[in-house]
Amino acid sequence: MEHRSLGRTDIMVSRLGLGTMTFGAQNTEAEAFTLLDSAAAAGINFLDVAEMYPFPMTEKSFGATETIVGNWMKARGNRDRMVVATKIIGPGARFDFVRDGDGKHSRANLETAVEASLRRLGTDTIDLYYLHWPERPTNYFGRLGYVHDPEPFTPLEGILAVMAELIKAGKVRAFGVSNETAWGLMKYLSLAEAEGLPRVAGIQNPYSLLNRTFEVGLAEVAAREDCGLMAHSPLAFGALTAKYLDGRRPDGARYTLYPEFGRYFQPRCVAATEAYAGLARDHGLDPAQMALAYVASRPFVTSTLIGARSLEQLTTNLGSLDLELPADVVDGIEAIHRDNPNPAP
Repeated sequence: MEHRSLGRTDIMVSRLGLGTMTFGAQNTEAEAFTLLDSAAAAGINFLDVAEMYPFPMTEKSFGATETIVGNWMKARGNRDRMVVATKIIGPGARFDFVRDGDGKHSRANLETAVEASLRRLGTDTIDLYYLHWPERPTNYFGRLGYVHDPEPFTPLEGILAVMAELIKAGKVRAFGVSNETAWGLMKYLSLAEAEGLPRVAGIQNPYSLLNRTFEVGLAEVAAREDCGLMAHSPLAFGALTAKYLDGRRPDGARYTLYPEFGRYFQPRCVAATEAYAGLARDHGLDPAQMALAYVASRPFVTSTLIGARSLEQLTTNLGSLDLELPADVVDGIEAIHRDNPNPAP
């Protein structure tokens, strides 16, 4: 397993990271332990967690995934070999039971959320701490057509100042952003440079064959500023496995369980998925492995975050590590993308 530098820090993360948002809902703790054991045996050291996991989150499940991951690290005695990332939520009506519904990234909320995550994870420090999405209204979660909202938000320099204190105290090692825009990322970086505050070490945004919008603006920032992408949803909610084509709804699959999350299943997405699956089939490739190999090969990507509900899925995803896409496959991917660009925003 190749490991790559996390930004300009001395933290090394595996080329594939393990997403955990099914732990505590679709996966029991015992099942999660089995998946974590297999991932670690394959060389994965980067675990992606969040206070709002498992997702979709309920008041009862809030923080359950962090607890499971913490229990696993304690049981295996391997905390020093794992790089753990977790996140604080932002504003949202569905989270009114978290910190009395205050989704601002204020000092009080950051400090409270970090302490709670440390307790659930059973650790003294968080290796990478993200803002799960911006506090300010902007383009994320598939929103297109920017509409300016002058509503005030927590100053970004204030957020960085709190992170500097948390890093100095040893509670956090590195700071990251998620579902962020090019303006937001560059603003954080410029403030860090001007005021001697922590740099953004990584950005976690969606990136897949169905959504390559990161390439417009953000990819250049990630590459030139040593702030690589931790690509989430590289299989587009499982769509790019091709398991949902022809109207199939496999038992226990995420879109089967949660059809309200249809971002990657609109008609243009289905058409593109069919084309990508056909390309993979024509070259004797597994569609999921082809999709993951493409994402991991991009020069602005630090780690590709895979999710798996079963050992079978995990084994398939890990198989992408040995796949170097031939030039004619890459050409085929680019041709499909030109014909149907970014069907999922």
